[in-house]
Amino acid sequence: MGNVIVGQSGGPTAVINASLAGVYKTAKDRGANKVYGMQNGIKGFIEGRYVDLSHHIRDNLDIELLRRTPSSFLGSCRYKLPSHHDNEEIFAQIFDKLKELEIECFLYIGGNDSMDSVMKLSRYAQDTGSNIRFVGVPKTIDNDLAITDHTPGFGSAAKYIGSVFKEIIRDGSVYGNGQINIVEIMGRNAGWLTAAASLARCEDCEGPDMIFLPETPFSIEGLYEKINSLYERNSKAIVIAVSEGIQLADGTYVCEYDSQSAKSTDAFGHKSLGGTASVLSGLVSEKFKRKTRSIELSILQRAAAHMQSRTDNAEAFLAGGQAVKAALSGMTGMTVVFERTSDDPYMIETALVEVEKIANVEKKVPDLWITENGSYVSKELTDYMRPLIQGELSQVMVDGLPRHLILNPQTLG
Repeated sequence: MGNVIVGQSGGPTAVINASLAGVYKTAKDRGANKVYGMQNGIKGFIEGRYVDLSHHIRDNLDIELLRRTPSSFLGSCRYKLPSHHDNEEIFAQIFDKLKELEIECFLYIGGNDSMDSVMKLSRYAQDTGSNIRFVGVPKTIDNDLAITDHTPGFGSAAKYIGSVFKEIIRDGSVYGNGQINIVEIMGRNAGWLTAAASLARCEDCEGPDMIFLPETPFSIEGLYEKINSLYERNSKAIVIAVSEGIQLADGTYVCEYDSQSAKSTDAFGHKSLGGTASVLSGLVSEKFKRKTRSIELSILQRAAAHMQSRTDNAEAFLAGGQAVKAALSGMTGMTVVFERTSDDPYMIETALVEVEKIANVEKKVPDLWITENGSYVSKELTDYMRPLIQGELSQVMVDGLPRHLILNPQTLG
């Protein structure tokens, strides 16, 4: 058979490299001559940057170490491919290079925007009669890909968030002075990650007091009323989880409230968010004259491999392998998805769907899984998430710290 090429795109996760490991091992086991890796995704490939992965993944021990290494081993990008009708030259350049490398299968690991690239490349291949197959491997901590039950990366991020909230709640319980902690979690339009704060509510922890998702309009006055209600019942510390993308009823992001500075946008037109907890902390502190702290989990929640879910890692590896099998069988323009077949015991199956059904489509938290007043999530949502955080994967420790697999600079080129 010919060669395989794989890339990683979008934000990193704790298990995106497990998908890469699944692609590499399955391709080699199935007889691929070479498995190339794009450096910094399709953007790096356009610039001529790619590696022969056999120079960097030498044996099964390296595969296991790669599975435990967070972030994107090959580097990533946020690059929006144009339509080939608007810029055929760039597609001709990509396909000339793929032909030169004798590529049969192109695998791309990423989220909504990455599936957009898979869709455009597979359409160009179809229009030009190319036999190269293009298959997407799902990845995003945001869990906002359509059709699939969930996405690799989400379970580990949810495990980290649930654990951190238990620790924040324990920290706030020692003083009894009614301080307020507002914790900001990633999530532009979909609140799956913020909802993971509810996982902290268990037999040894009361969980956060409020959870606000971007799916419902946010009211500052409503927040004040809920804080007042809590103070009437007790004087314990209050812990509030907020998505970075919560908006007021008029569509204004809370992070832009009373701000004169415009937010920048990326190549896909996504506005840069952040600072929501800080804005709310200032407002709440002024209103209640109590100690208020803003906590922004930021990138910490994306690639916390020390808190990754074994279930998530296994499913990420599986997704990579299934994508290779699909491409080798002749399928193209497809994406791997998960179908949950049982909750107890938890079981999934993989399937393949047309990438057009996933690219640029956001899956949001259903209204039925958000409480009527918009300040918490339902038990059904917590029950949906809990199987995804099960199990632990030990890190390879050297001198007291985790060891990661990185691209060897001496063999780049």
